[in-house]
Amino acid sequence: MKKRPISYLASLALIGALSLGPAVEQMWSAPSRENTPERNDAPIEMREAPRTDPMPTGPAPTAAAVTPEQLSLSFRAVAEEVMPVVVEVNVIEVIRQNIPRSSSPWDFFFGPGQQAPEQREFERPGLGSGVIVARRGETAYVVTNNHVVGEAREISVRLHDRREFEATIVGRDARTDLAVLAFEPGEDVPIAVLGNSDDTFVGEWVLAIGNPFGFESTVTSGIISAVRRRPGAGSGIADFTDYIQTDAAINPGNSGGALVNLRGEIIGINTWIASRSGGSVGLGFAVPINTAKRVITDVLERGRVAYGWLGVSIADAAPRTLPGVAEDLGIDGRPGALVMNVNRDSPADKAGVLPGDFITAINGSEVENANNLTRVVGLIPPGSTAQFSIVRLGRELELDVTLAERAPDGAVADGSQLWPGITVIPIDDAIRENLELSSEVTGVTAARVDANSPSATAGLRPGDVVTRVNDRPIASVMDFYRELNATNGDEVRFRVYRGGREFIIGLVR
Repeated sequence: MKKRPISYLASLALIGALSLGPAVEQMWSAPSRENTPERNDAPIEMREAPRTDPMPTGPAPTAAAVTPEQLSLSFRAVAEEVMPVVVEVNVIEVIRQNIPRSSSPWDFFFGPGQQAPEQREFERPGLGSGVIVARRGETAYVVTNNHVVGEAREISVRLHDRREFEATIVGRDARTDLAVLAFEPGEDVPIAVLGNSDDTFVGEWVLAIGNPFGFESTVTSGIISAVRRRPGAGSGIADFTDYIQTDAAINPGNSGGALVNLRGEIIGINTWIASRSGGSVGLGFAVPINTAKRVITDVLERGRVAYGWLGVSIADAAPRTLPGVAEDLGIDGRPGALVMNVNRDSPADKAGVLPGDFITAINGSEVENANNLTRVVGLIPPGSTAQFSIVRLGRELELDVTLAERAPDGAVADGSQLWPGITVIPIDDAIRENLELSSEVTGVTAARVDANSPSATAGLRPGDVVTRVNDRPIASVMDFYRELNATNGDEVRFRVYRGGREFIIGLVR
């Protein structure tokens, strides 16, 4: 019997976030100033493990080299060191629901009334875990998952010694599913030692520590099963990071808890599981601590997470998304991301990136696809300059781009600044038949026209055939980008074929 793929959207219990409580929409927001503790000038204290050589590799030691008792003592020592820095995070979310008004006996004669339904509020509790990662003055800071805190009205943290404190959200980031909380313990509390997740290797022993199903300070063991795991497209899981996979038992309530190596260093923040039952089946996933470090530092220093911004719209030049385009541009089979449009006055625009460019590497590291490019660019600090390797019209070149800070998604989505605002593909037999094109009509087809863009404003529509650009005939996607980018001045003219008629459409850059 063929197995169906597990759907995250069907239930959090199948592929799910690990908090005990409601599923909440993940949104990025700047910290709420009314809930943020007053900033002070005290330095931020974090404990970062010194850089050391990674765990040794090579032939496995003999059975006599490490006894079960020694391994047991190692687990015990790590658990005793780390449990005090793992907290229980309790939240109360207020849910508003519309309740239909009760029917009236007069409705039988006069029909139902027009009264609006009543709105009632319900308190819904949730539970997760967190790790104490920093101190500043009398304030302690906890990293947890964004989906744990959700849109909570009340948040509290419960320490390993059972003390409980009110907490507030300092900052949150849905792109990595991380949030930073603050609380005032009134005295020193221990803070975690943050390791280097880049030195994490498959097969290493790890412990997972958290509060599954409310069982506080639960410790489980396993190994690193894989690194650089990514959630499936459309899963609903934060995809601006890769994940560490482990078979250490992780269950609902573990969200935000610690994944620890045998040095006692936090290497990941437990975030989600893949499971048909909702319980652990040995497929747990943690945000690498190096990703979390950046989020923590940005939130504590800026009050928000700052991501790099290039200023382009991109796509995979794959047959299922852009049929025939890779062949036309001479990039068939090459990894990378195709630039469809460039935002005016963006870092890409200022550096000379053009529509039709195919980005293959950044700072010498290969770009796998469009999603990979988005992640890599986002993790480059704003203001930094990066070298982009590009294929343009069959030629390879390098461009230095100084990245800006990415604005909230709503602002980035405004298509009015996109140039040219059109995505084209070659005309194949299926398109020719669908559009009823004769063999005499040649050019490229508009597969997409971005709303509010110059192309949309000028009147271009999906399905239009661009036969000429600035009076030069177009026979391929390569021709289209060559003539588009060779335009002198700020105007370009398209000759368009639509429904048996031809006309000229002009765009102003």
